[in-house]
Formats: sequence, C-alpha cells, structure tokens
Amino acid sequence: MRPPATPRERSVPEPAPGPEATDGSHRAAPTPPDAPEAADGTGATSDPAPRAAQEPPTPAASPEPPTTVSRKQAAKAAATSPDPTTGRSPQSPTATATQPPTATATQPPTATASDPVTAASQESAATASEEASVRPGRAATARAHHPTAREPSTAPAPTTTPEPSGSAPEPPVTDLSDLAPAAWPARAAAAWPALPLLVALALWVYATRHTDVSALDDFGLVSALHPTFWAGLAVLTAGFWFTVRDRRRPGAWSLAYVLVLLVMERATQALLYPTPLYAWAWKHDAVIDHLLTSGGLQGADRLGDMAVYDQWPGFFAAQAALVRLLGVDNAAMYMAWWPLVSSVLLLLPLLLIYRTFTEDRRLIWTAVWLFCVGNWVGQDYFSPQSVAFALHLGVLAVVLRRYGRSGGPHGRQGQAVWTVLLSVLVTAIVVSHQLTPGMLVVTLVALALTRRYRDWVPAVTTVVIFLAWCLTAALPFLSAAMPDMIRSIGDIGANVETGYGTTPTGTGAVATSWAARLLSGSVLLLALAGVVRQRVLRHRALPLLLIAAAPLPMFAASSYGSEMIFRVLMFMLPGAAFFAAAALLPKVRTLAADAAARDTAPPSPATRARPRRVPLPALPRPRYGVWVPLLVLLAGTLAFVPSYSGKDRVNYFPPREVALVQQLFDQAPDDSLVVAANRNYPLAYEQYWRVDHYWFLDDDRRHVDEIVRDPATVLARDMAAVEPPARAYFLLTRGQTANSEMNGQLDRAQLDRIRESVASSPAFELVAENDGGVLYVLTPAS
Repeated sequence: MRPPATPRERSVPEPAPGPEATDGSHRAAPTPPDAPEAADGTGATSDPAPRAAQEPPTPAASPEPPTTVSRKQAAKAAATSPDPTTGRSPQSPTATATQPPTATATQPPTATASDPVTAASQESAATASEEASVRPGRAATARAHHPTAREPSTAPAPTTTPEPSGSAPEPPVTDLSDLAPAAWPARAAAAWPALPLLVALALWVYATRHTDVSALDDFGLVSALHPTFWAGLAVLTAGFWFTVRDRRRPGAWSLAYVLVLLVMERATQALLYPTPLYAWAWKHDAVIDHLLTSGGLQGADRLGDMAVYDQWPGFFAAQAALVRLLGVDNAAMYMAWWPLVSSVLLLLPLLLIYRTFTEDRRLIWTAVWLFCVGNWVGQDYFSPQSVAFALHLGVLAVVLRRYGRSGGPHGRQGQAVWTVLLSVLVTAIVVSHQLTPGMLVVTLVALALTRRYRDWVPAVTTVVIFLAWCLTAALPFLSAAMPDMIRSIGDIGANVETGYGTTPTGTGAVATSWAARLLSGSVLLLALAGVVRQRVLRHRALPLLLIAAAPLPMFAASSYGSEMIFRVLMFMLPGAAFFAAAALLPKVRTLAADAAARDTAPPSPATRARPRRVPLPALPRPRYGVWVPLLVLLAGTLAFVPSYSGKDRVNYFPPREVALVQQLFDQAPDDSLVVAANRNYPLAYEQYWRVDHYWFLDDDRRHVDEIVRDPATVLARDMAAVEPPARAYFLLTRGQTANSEMNGQLDRAQLDRIRESVASSPAFELVAENDGGVLYVLTPAS
C-alpha cells in the first residue's frame, strides 16, 4: 500500500472518471497505480477516491460478495495500513507503489477522507472477487498466493468469522501455503534401506526351508543351498553398498546390514543341521563335562595329552559355570549357535579400533563388512580361540584409544584404571589359549616402537602375566613340548607346509580350498591398494598397518599343528580389512587429519598474495567408481560361503552317527580302548578320563600301509593288549570316511576294504550298525 498522498501529489490532475459501478448507486474510484486490474483483464476503474470516501457503500445494500483474502494477506494489510493518528504508513519510505492493497479478514478497513487509497482498494478488490466467483479454475491457488496475478481464481469454501456490528459477515479462506505438506514421500525415502533388508531376510528364510542337507557332496553346503540363498546375499550386499555410501544415512542402517550378514553366514548352519558341527567342538564339550564331573583340574598322570586343557582352563571353566547357570545338560545344547555369538562379540572392539582413526562411517562399516566376509578360517566355533580373539581385539582397542600420545587421561589415576582393565583382559587371554598371548605380545611391541605409542606399560604387563602363567600352571606341558618348539623356530618352510592328512583331495575340496585362498589373497591385495591409493592412511592410520603386519614373524616361531598360516591370516585381518575398505571408497577422512585442519590457522594476507599453482582440471567421476567396488564386495561375500562351509561334509555329523557313538560310550567299561581311522566323529573325546583312543591314520605311514594290506590281522594285534573287564572297539563312521577322502589320507575303496576285512574276521563281533557307521568289538578269545 502506498503512503498517503502528499500536497505535491494532490496537485497532479486526477484521471478521468471511468464507468459507473454495476448497481448505479455510485461511481467507482479511480484505480491507483498499485491496484490490481479486474479479473477479466479489462482494466475497469472506479470513481475518484474523494467521492468514494464521501459516499461509502452500505454493506447491506452492496451486491458484491465479501472480499476473499487469506491469513497472510490479512497480516500484511494490518502491517501496511497507515496509522490513523499520524496518517503515516509503517512501511519503509522507500516502498514502491507496485504492492497490491490488502484487507484484513476479521475487520475490513473503513474508507475515510484521510485514507482515499484504502477505500479505492477495498471496492476494487470486491469487484474483482465478484467477477472471479463465476470463473472457477486452477488459478484460485495462484490468486491466493499472488494477489497481483491476472488469472481468474476461486478460493476454497470460506469459514465464517464473526464480524463487527453493522458489517456483513466476511468468511476467510485458508491459504494453501499454510497447509502441512505430505510427509510420507520423505519418510519413504529415509526408510528405503529397509526394503533390501526385508527382501534378503525373506529369501534367506525361504532358502533355509527348502535346503536338504541329508546327502552332502564334496562341495559341502555350497551345492545343497537353495538358489534363493545366493539371491538374498546379492540383494543384501547391494543394499549395504548403496546405504553405506550415503553420508546422510545413520550408522544404525549399516549395523543392521552387518547383523543380517552375520545371521545369514553363521546362523544358517545352526538352522539346517540338527547336530552341532566340528569334531573339535564336541571335544571341547567333553572337556567341560570333565570339569563338571571331576570338580577340579587334573594333571598328565591322569589325563595324558588331554591335560593341556586343564592347564589352560579359562574358557572351559567359564562354560562350565554357564552350563550350571542355564540349567542345561551340557554345552552341546547351545554350541551350534556359538559361531553367531562369537562373531557378534567382535563388532564392539572392531568399531572402537576403527573409530580411533576415522569418523567416516563409510570406511568404518565397509571395513567391518570385509572383516566379516574375510574371516573364513572358522575359529569362531565353540572354542577358546573364539573368545581369546575377541579379548585380543579388546586389548588393542584399549591401547589404541587410551595409551596413545593424544588419547586417554593424562593423570596417574586415570592411567592406572586403564592398566587394571588391561591386566584383566590379558589375564583372561593367558589362562584360556596358548597362541593368542604370543600374537598379542608381538603386536604390542610393534606399537610401542612407534612415536605415537611409546608407552611400554601394555607390552610389559602382557609379557609379565604370560611368563608367570607359563612358569607355573602351564609348565608341565611346556616342559614336554619345548624340544619340538625349539626345533621348529626359524624353519619357515616346514611351519607353513601342510602335512599328511591336511592336503585337499577331490574336486570339491580343491575348489573350496582355492576359493578360500583367493578370498584371503583378494583382501590382502585390496589392503595393499588402499595403502598406495589413500596416502593419508599411511601416516594417520599407521598403527593399523602395524597390526596387520605384526603376526607375520610368527611363521618363524612354530607350525602350530600345520595351522599357523590360518592363524596368521586371522590376526592380520582387522588391520587388512581397514585398508581394503579404503581401496573401495573415494577419498576418506581420518580423525588426525580433521583435527590438523581445524587447528591450522588461516593464511596471512601475505600468504594469500602469493601466486598459487593452478590445479589440473578434475576428471569426471567414472561410472565404475560405484559399480566395480560393488562387484568386488559381492564377489567376496559370495566367496565366503564355499570358503567357510565347503567342508561341511567333513564337519557335519547326522543324528544317527551321533547315536551310534553314544551307544559305544554307554556300554564301554572303564579303561576300554576305541580304535578308529581318525578323530573326525562326534563325541570323539567323550569320557576321555576313563576311555582311551587310538587313531591309526595319525600313526606312522608304514604302519598305515600294514593295516591296508591286512586290516583285520593288524588291528586285532594292536587291540589285543586290552585286559578284561575292559574291551577294545573298532569304530568306522561316515565322518571318518569323509575326512580321510577329502584330506588325502585313504580313499573310499581302501576304507571299504578295511571294513569288509573286519566284518569277515572271527576276531570281531558286530555291536551296532546304521547309515552313520559300524561298531565292532574284539572278542575275548582274540
């Protein structure tokens, strides 16, 4: 609204009067420069403003409909109307005359002689409203938002508002801009990562319900899985990749994807197989049962070689307490789900380690994903190694976050608290496993040699606790094993060589073995590419590079039963996965780099004046920057299945095989002897404190050849030393046959010949037989 006319403006001649109003009662006021044109675009004008002020129209006799205005227009009119006491407009003096006049929705302004423009604007708005009421259209919304629009408009049904006495009711119309916009599209866009999760879970559930594991071949679970399982893994991987690359997505979505990945990887076997996997898991269950039965630890004079577990009893004692706490019969009731539990336990220390060096969620969660798919070694089963490895990562997390130059409390009291926590974790590792403390020592020493972690407290604490346990509780075992350990030091070729009985044989075994090798090799190559490509990580995340390289010297220490190469790969994986993830991502950020950027002062004016180098034009981002890393991630995720589950023909024991072995131990007297091809059968160490075992494939190769030439005679001679009432049993099961075939010991034809020779010999008597195996006993006469 324009301000009141000044004397100079009043001296200007007014325009000629226009046509009269439609009712003929008075003439319309002349259209001011800022008044809108009529809705029909004819530009009709009203009577002059002074006459309109002298002859105001009576509301009751006015044929025009009430003026249609919005709440925004009413507020604007109230803000721009002139003050009646001063005659001045609250608008800025520099306001132009192009703003349209507005009227309030609750009380129309009264035209007076002192406000001629307001009266003219009111009648002009009424005329426009009357003409627009008969021309409905989509322009109503535009008219409500833009009073100066020329298009005809209609407004929604007005709401009646009480009017002051003497004036006609004038219902206002709700402005469409005041309505809340529809929020469901934004919510749907924010929740789209749930769709791949749900689809992957649905496909996985369908696959588990339509997979038959009753007849596994040399490819293990790979060939038995329903195709929808592979489709579910592909959908999950693609959803994770596009979710983690979006910086706006919270980390909870990435965590959900990783948890679903662990469920599909580790819980599938627990759902498909009615009995727990791995003969070693059944062995550990027997050790726990021994602790529960005997009520204490025993030495080599009672347990022989099995005394080593009583000398590192941490894991078994904790599981015995858990069995009593849960009220179950034994650990076999829940150990099938242990791979999933132990894998979830690794997430917390991994996140703490990675967050020490970066807050880039893309890098953190991609590294966690690669760690999960690269950890195919299988040490997550029911074993002391699974817990010791989680504690190992926990110690590293404490050291990296609290013992660095820039981290942790600086006072002695705070440092003492973390040292106590560190001592507790190290003690739990030392009393539970033999190899993990050695890996921890070399890693902590490597960190202490850097400028960032020159505090030797963690390394010295670990060494002291480790030596104290080795010189006391573990001394009997170490005294017997020390000569062989000393001979193996420095013999790297023998330590990494696979021995007899550990060579993959057959198409399925070789294919799954190569899948595992390619998976580990790909992760290491990606880690090397990440070190080369992401220069900032070479300096800022150097401790993780040391963690990845520190286990390599252990090749020179021992062969660890031909398993040292697998353990080294597992301990290298936390650091290698971090750099491998950096190779799949664009430029990454680190905490140290961000802090340095914040602490850097702005350049001085003199520095700004210096000529700068003109950078080369940035190349457009190639399309393969998204799809190639996705394909690499998908290939690694799919390769995990044959690497991890490709030997399930060896590791799975059907219920009838378990029942056969259980029948053996239910009837075997004390001091009895069980002779078998190898130890790959369930309950292999059941009641080991009262029943002896002999696995002839672990014997010298020449003796094995004698058994193959004349099985019944040689086996009867070996078993004849058992004195009554003890008895000697010969056990041959499906699991032993699978292990012997797939690991290059004896083939099926040779094992069938041994079985037929024993069956036809009068020196043996059949005790039990089913599709899981056969059980014979040596007759007393023999």
